[in-house]
Amino acid sequence: MKKLRPSGWLKRNGPVVLIILDGIGIGRRDETNAFFTARTPCLDRLMAGPMTTALRAHGTAVGLPGDGDMGNSEVGHNALGAGRIFDQGAKLVNSAVASGSLFGSDLWRRLVARPASGEATLHLIGLLSDGNVHSHLDHLLALVSACGRDGARRLRVHVLLDGRDVPETSALRYVDLLEEFLAGFVREGFDYRIASGGGRMLTTMDRYEADWSIVRRGWEAHVLGSARKFKSAREAVETFRAEEPGITDQYLPSFTIADDSGAPVGPVMDGDSVVLFNFRGDRAIQISRAFDEEGFDAFDRVRRPDVLFAGMMEYDGDLNIPRNYLVRPPSIDYPVSEYLALAGRRQYAISETQKFGHVTYFWNGNRSGRFDEKTETYEEIASDRLQFDQRPWMKAAEITDAMLGALAGGGYDFLRLNFANGDMVGHTGNFHSSIIAAETVDLCVARLLPAIAGHGGCALITADHGNIDQMYELASDGSIKTDKTTGAPQHKTSHTLNPVPFIIYDPSFAGGYRLREFREPPGLGNVAATLLHLLGHEPPDDYLPALIEPA
Repeated sequence: MKKLRPSGWLKRNGPVVLIILDGIGIGRRDETNAFFTARTPCLDRLMAGPMTTALRAHGTAVGLPGDGDMGNSEVGHNALGAGRIFDQGAKLVNSAVASGSLFGSDLWRRLVARPASGEATLHLIGLLSDGNVHSHLDHLLALVSACGRDGARRLRVHVLLDGRDVPETSALRYVDLLEEFLAGFVREGFDYRIASGGGRMLTTMDRYEADWSIVRRGWEAHVLGSARKFKSAREAVETFRAEEPGITDQYLPSFTIADDSGAPVGPVMDGDSVVLFNFRGDRAIQISRAFDEEGFDAFDRVRRPDVLFAGMMEYDGDLNIPRNYLVRPPSIDYPVSEYLALAGRRQYAISETQKFGHVTYFWNGNRSGRFDEKTETYEEIASDRLQFDQRPWMKAAEITDAMLGALAGGGYDFLRLNFANGDMVGHTGNFHSSIIAAETVDLCVARLLPAIAGHGGCALITADHGNIDQMYELASDGSIKTDKTTGAPQHKTSHTLNPVPFIIYDPSFAGGYRLREFREPPGLGNVAATLLHLLGHEPPDDYLPALIEPA
């Protein structure tokens, strides 16, 4: 690995601060856009200035299969930190399925061996969705087909309901499609059924150890078969909706499917095989640990079945989680923080729990820990444990306080933070709370800028993808879609395909550089080279070009 060279045309003395406005993109300037509707005088002023542009944050610009694929925080921070674009989870799994390599491995043969003999069950656990952020329905159906082709006689699917990366009450569409698909195998003599499930925000898919009770509820539903019992997944969804009108899919309680005697139809038992078919890592790590770890103590598992467990991908390469996986994750070498650590530059990273891993693990190319313990400081602010629309300010003020302290302490060359509000509140679909989220972030940015200027520094302000910039589902003619029954507007809880802002705030440095003009719109991967120039370093040759050039 070569060391960074000094920049030949730009040298600054103050720190560089990267502010990531998670989930805030550039959308239509109308009533569908919570960011536009919000009062954000600080960001409005900056975005009207000369040092601002728009960046692509979705599709091929962040390593996803096509430009119809929305970006997400994982791939967004990978691109921001890597300075280059790598094929990401969905694209890698697509290739492995299309080539057949996923089903030709020794691991796959071992997973189906006992179910093929009729002695055990093969379990598939994951997000039932075609949102293509954590999983894809096509991957699940391909796995089911391969199980049938390879002779696995008994299969159980444990469905986590989305309503976040897809329309908020679309669960039954996916449940019915899966049930119909499984019925085809039943007609051929296979025993294939849905066995359990629950909304993703209450069941199984916690991240960054924010709330282990979410994983515990998943364990009770999938493994112990002790969640509330229903005859079918459809019955569970319809019952929960009737009991709590207005509930969205991501917050549906956990459930277990039971037979006529009340016994669960598919708890995970000794000798079974289990595949977690999510490809994204952050919300897959904790349930993987519950299956894999001998000395696990995050909650009482009651029993730990002796199973062969595999993830769709390796979710944490440094910690080898899980031990077995079907598709290798992207190999991201030499992210910008590694170069800065090698150069002895001091770095500081902070966010609240919900996005802490994004400014550390994903930013660092899917690596846990630090490149240099002496020069890197990571600070995590514990997130609230409640629905984020109920407290849309989240921990933005605490993050801002800590960043002001880090700036006042001096000594840091590069500081980065993530304000999670736009994304986490946007995912709830609550328009008014999303306005508060945007206004909170604006106030916090306004607090930071004078301190950055006071230390002779500059700020780069951008986002990893859009979310609150489109809060309603839109028809092909651009109008807001409405519910056919109630006539109410359909809330959009997923990310958007919109570009994101990129702003340079540098009041103490005039005339030394300007924004570069590109033939094709630049993307998040161009940010790393930009911050290296501002820190006085020449970017590595294989990095995407910087967003600035000599004036």
